[in-house]
This record gives sequence, C-alpha cells and structure tokens, in this order.
Amino acid sequence: MAKKGENNWPAIGIDLGTTYSCVGIWRPKQGRVEIITNDLGNRTTPSWVAFNQHERLIGEAAVNQVTVNASNTIFDAKRLIGKKFSDKSVQNDMKVWPFKVIATSDSDYGKKPLIVVTYKGEEKQFSPEEISSMILCKMKDMAEVYLGCEVKHAVVTVPAYFNNAQRQATKDAGTIAGLNVLRIINEPTAAALAYGLDEKVQSANSTTKNVLVFDLGGGTFDVSLVTIGNDALEVKAVNGDTHLGGRDLDNRMVKHFIAEFQRKHNKDLNGNPRAISRLRAACEKAKRLLSSTFETVIDIDCLFDGIDFSSTITRARFEKMNMDLLSDCLISVQLCLWDAKMEKSDVHEVVLVGGSTRIPKVQQLLQEFFEGKELCKSINPDEAIAYGAAFHAASLSGLSMAKNSVIVDVTPLSLGIAIRLSGEFSIIVPRNTTLPTNKVVTGYETLYDNQTRANIAVYEGEETIAVYNNFLGGFQLHNIPPAPKGVQKLDVCFNIDLDGILTVSAQLCGSYNKGQITITNHSGRLQKKEIEKMKFDAKKYKDEEEERKKASKAKNRLETYVLESKERLRRFGMKIGRKEKRKLGDVIEQATQWLEWNHLLFDTTKIEDKMKEIESICRPIFENMHRGNAAVFGGGSNTSIKIEVVELD
Repeated sequence: MAKKGENNWPAIGIDLGTTYSCVGIWRPKQGRVEIITNDLGNRTTPSWVAFNQHERLIGEAAVNQVTVNASNTIFDAKRLIGKKFSDKSVQNDMKVWPFKVIATSDSDYGKKPLIVVTYKGEEKQFSPEEISSMILCKMKDMAEVYLGCEVKHAVVTVPAYFNNAQRQATKDAGTIAGLNVLRIINEPTAAALAYGLDEKVQSANSTTKNVLVFDLGGGTFDVSLVTIGNDALEVKAVNGDTHLGGRDLDNRMVKHFIAEFQRKHNKDLNGNPRAISRLRAACEKAKRLLSSTFETVIDIDCLFDGIDFSSTITRARFEKMNMDLLSDCLISVQLCLWDAKMEKSDVHEVVLVGGSTRIPKVQQLLQEFFEGKELCKSINPDEAIAYGAAFHAASLSGLSMAKNSVIVDVTPLSLGIAIRLSGEFSIIVPRNTTLPTNKVVTGYETLYDNQTRANIAVYEGEETIAVYNNFLGGFQLHNIPPAPKGVQKLDVCFNIDLDGILTVSAQLCGSYNKGQITITNHSGRLQKKEIEKMKFDAKKYKDEEEERKKASKAKNRLETYVLESKERLRRFGMKIGRKEKRKLGDVIEQATQWLEWNHLLFDTTKIEDKMKEIESICRPIFENMHRGNAAVFGGGSNTSIKIEVVELD
C-alpha cells in the first residue's frame, strides 16, 4: 500500500459499478470534487465492453451495438468477479446473459468463471478481472485527458458486503489497468464521505450524526450505519446482498414479457440473444419511466421471427413482481440496526445512494420502515460514491484537510477456521469488527497422538458449519514435536488491513515454529504471472486502439484532402490544361474508390503512403491552378477552398 503523501498526486476516485462507473478528482483550489465526463460529455459511463471483428468498444459504444452483437457484449462483470463458477448466483445469471461463460480447469479451490467472446475472428477468453480492468482503464484515460497528465494512483470502491476474494480480485483489476490502488473502500462509506462534505453537516460543528446509507445500485445492495463526527467517519455495521440490484428487477420484467410472448405467439425467445437484448433494453427503459409515470408501453418492431411485440406494464404490476426483492432490502436494514445496537430512532439521516433508489416503492417502503422520516436526497445517487472516493484519494495523497478524512471501517463477514473433527466454524474475527484489526485466539490443541502437522483452513461467513461458508484458503504448520493429543497448542492470528485484506498465521505455543498465509490463493485471486500477462495484454489492446485512432485520423485527413481536391477541380478546373484536368480527375476518382474499398483498413503507414502518393500528383497541378487564380485576381490572394471535416477519434 502506498504511503500518504503528495508523491501520490494526482490520485483519482473510481466507482466501479455493475451497470455504470464514475470517476472523480479533488480540485485543491476549488476545494471540491470534480466528476470527470467521458468523451461524450456524460458523467457516468456504462460498465460494458464489446468485441467485434475489428475493435474493442467500452462504455456507450458497447451499449449502442449490443442488438447486433449481443453474444460478444459483456456487462455485469462485477457479478462474476471473485466468485467461483459453481456459485448459485453465477449459474442463475448465466441463464439470462447473452454472452458465454465457462469454467477454468483450476480445481484446487474451485473453478473460476471465464467469459468467452469472438474478437477479430478468434475465440478469446477473459477473466472478470480483465473485463473490469478495461473499464478501470477507461476511467483512467478519461482522467488523464481531463488533467493533461499521467494518472497512476486511485481509490477504488467495492460493495460493503464484498468478501475477501472479491476485494482481492478488484484490486487485481486495478493492477492490470496500470493503477496503484491506494485503498479499497466500501461504497456506502464513500457515499457517507460525500454526505459528510455537505455544507449542512460541516456547519454542525458540535453534532455527531448517525447516518444510514441505503445503497441500491444496478447489481449490488448495501446498507451501512455510519457515525459522522467533526474529524472522523466511523462505520458501525454493514449488511446487504452482493447479488441484488436494478438488474434483478429488469430480469423479472424480461421473464414476464418472455412468458407473455410465448402465450401470444407460441414462440420461445430464450436462446435468441439478439431478441433478449432488445427486450432487456426496453424493460430497463420502462423501469426508469415507471419512476415518473404509472403506466408505460413496451413496443419492439420485429422482435422475433418478424413478429412485432407491444404490451403495457403498470407501476403496480412492476412493484408486485419485485416485492420480495424490495422486502429483502428492509431485512438487511433491520439486521444492520441490530448489529450496530441501535434503534430506528437513533438514526438521524437516511441517505439514498444508487440509481435504483429512485424507484418510488423503494422510497415508500424505507420511509414507512423509519416511521415517516424524510429521506435525504441532497447528494447525487449516481455520483456520490465516486465523489467520496475522490475525496479520500486526495486525503491519502496529503492534499485534503477537509473534515471526516479519517475513516474507521468494518469487516462485513465473520472470519475463522474449521475445527477438523467436528467441522464447526470457529469464529476469530466477528462481522462488523473495526478495521484494521489483529485478533489472536490461543489454545487450539492437536487432535491426535504424535501429530506433526496441523491444517489451518480459513473461511468467511455466518454458518455454524465451516464448509457451508466461503473457503478462502489454507496452509499447514509443519514440524510439530510428537506428543499425546492435546499437549501441543497453537495460537492462530488473523490480521486485516485497511483494504479488508486478510493475513492468517499460526504458531506453536512456546516455540518459533510459525506458518502464515496472506489469503491470495483462493478461488477469486489471480496468480502473479497471470496478472503480469493480463497487464501485457491490456497494454496490447490499448496500443491497438491507439493505432486504430491514429489510422482513423489519417484516413480522415486523406478523405478531407480528396474532397477538397474535388471541390478545387470543380471551382477552378478551367484554369489548368485539359491533360492536367483529366489527370487530377482520375486521381480523385481512384482515391475515392480506394477509400471505399479500404474502409476497414487501419494500417496508418499504408494510409499515409497513399496520402503522399496522391499529394505528389496533385500538388504540382494545384500550384499551376493557384498561379492561374493569381493572374485572374491580380495575384497574392489565396483562393483555395477548405472543407471542414470533423475528425472521428
């Protein structure tokens, strides 16, 4: 982890979202965070990546072509990161994704998911970390364009309920993107920071507030209880679901209309990625509209087999089909209150974060739960997380002296080891323990006579039986002196840093015999050589895109020159001889045909060579033409016509 100091500047804050991502930077002179817009001027960027025969597309460009390239357009990578292929949530999502997900051959800690696409005519396999790194790289590039300098450091946010594997995998994605991740912080914590920067809170110098951050985004749900004081922000408890968000509400609506299409036309849309993608886009739009109207229309031309599909959906029906999911959110709120040992009346503010909190039923249920309390909507739910992350990045760089710069966070899940004989889960670090932490449990005994080694298996979760929890990794403590069972005793230490990343060690009591593992070899973590390869591949993809942009600009210059030459010939062709006129016309015609035939060519050298070839023929003719113009107009005046053509990046 990088040390606090100005050598880390510039440092950006990135909200790596399931559906949208956002990036911000602290502006020292203005004393505020600036949310950085992308190349289309949008303040959030879709977390989508697409591959086709010619290029890789990220953001809006990927979204815009999904209907014609659904199987090679990737979204929801955050729902895969740090998970096993066998996870129930992964298996359920695979049923609705248009892209293909397979399992790795790794079997030590469970097979990992890989995303399969066709890119430039070849099958490619990408890990969720690689896809996420592409989105992070996009955020990094946006910041570099905005700042005009290289950006190396970032604070990246994750859902509060992300486990150790998911946090490690997110950090790996940052490394692949060429970023030094200064800190991984929880999304609700970042949002609470943004709220804490609000002028109303800053003015209450003597007030400490208990703030419940309700974060319902596109793919994850978090609730955190945070105490905000004058100079610190302390997380009391967290709860949530890493697999609940607006995407699940969309999927319910998609399934509803698939069933309706089946009833009306006796045709099954399942298995047709293009039709499903078009229907999903229409459902997402309908969901948004239902936040401001009570009924909306789904209308899609030629959805499947030439059949037009039209239907309506009301807000009441949408709420009914998702009521169980929305009710689950309130259960998490109640559990968070219990863990924080607070009553509803102890909560001063309820802050809404995440685009899905715009749904009226969400707000109604939450307000009823808190017995009519007004919900805080003063911060932008789409930008609050990036805002807080950017502020914290500045704080870690030594630039920000604003309040609430000290963050006291907690671990979301209990951590412990398996008791071998009984299979019980022995908790060493209870959930909602303040970070960083160092917990030592003494007195673990050997299980049988003359035992010379001990297996330490590390899990996280809340189940009483170890194997029902999430296995993180394990190691062996060797060279235990033979003795009757129970004589030799072990101390087990769990150390968790500010990123929530865990190191486990075990030591034989009364000796220097010690074993240790930083939990890296679990199902969600890439090996160092894999990360290095992915960094190399990421640079290769970026170089290819830069070459493509360079070639596009060269092609645009050539096309501009041809159009300009054609206009010159039309306007001033009478000033040159017939032979030169015919020669110029032939060159223009040949160049026009060449551009048509090579519209998919992205070889800058070949395009520039063509430009030089055409210029070498046209330039002498234009000089004669210019001399002719000078004679007519009395010399000196430049009468060439310049056609402005916008260069496409």
